[in-house]
Amino acid sequence: MNILEAQNITKTYKIGDRQVDVLKDISLTIEVGEVVAIVGSSGSGKSTLISLLSGLDQPSRGRIWVQNQDITDQSEDELAPLRNQTIGFVFQSFHLVPSLTAIENVMFPAELNADPHAADKAEALMRRVGVWERAYNFPHQLSGGEKQRVAICRALINKPKLIFADEPTGNLDSTNSAEILNLLFELHREQQTTLVLVTHDMNIAKKADRVIPLQDGQIDMDGYRPVAGSPAYASV
Repeated sequence: MNILEAQNITKTYKIGDRQVDVLKDISLTIEVGEVVAIVGSSGSGKSTLISLLSGLDQPSRGRIWVQNQDITDQSEDELAPLRNQTIGFVFQSFHLVPSLTAIENVMFPAELNADPHAADKAEALMRRVGVWERAYNFPHQLSGGEKQRVAICRALINKPKLIFADEPTGNLDSTNSAEILNLLFELHREQQTTLVLVTHDMNIAKKADRVIPLQDGQIDMDGYRPVAGSPAYASV
């Protein structure tokens, strides 16, 4: 069963008098429970694609469905419940609110849902990922690895069915990168989420069930060899 489907999506930006297609006629499906890696070099369109698939931006052409709901033309108000309840985000730059403590950052999505158990859920997640002792520190008092662990807790607190992680280890050293990646995969299994991971690193992509390779804004079916033991390419 598909949790996400995109049909013929194109994203065009106007630069001066020119129109530039950052993404060109992309179609794909992602099934419930999959780990999918979107890979490609800088400028290939990876982050633009994930922004469209997650409803953070709208395509210039084409349609996108999340859980059979057409999100293509929805307003910010219409998309807000979907983003808060169905989708979780983990970003390269963490995007923690600097004026909130770590636990307040984690609790924030649950508080938007008026969840009376927000504090208990935040504590359980922070203990699970090993940052509970930093609960009352502000983001500027945390290391990069700690910030990303807090960001992962925030993404998971409402138990979303679909997690988007955009270069989640991009600002971390190799040790923290490995730990964060392992943590994402462990939590994916524990919470039975669907994980869409954007990366330029094929060593990371090899851990996914499937790879969607991008080149110059298009799915490149010949861009990478299949990952051993897994179906490697997008359903088109």
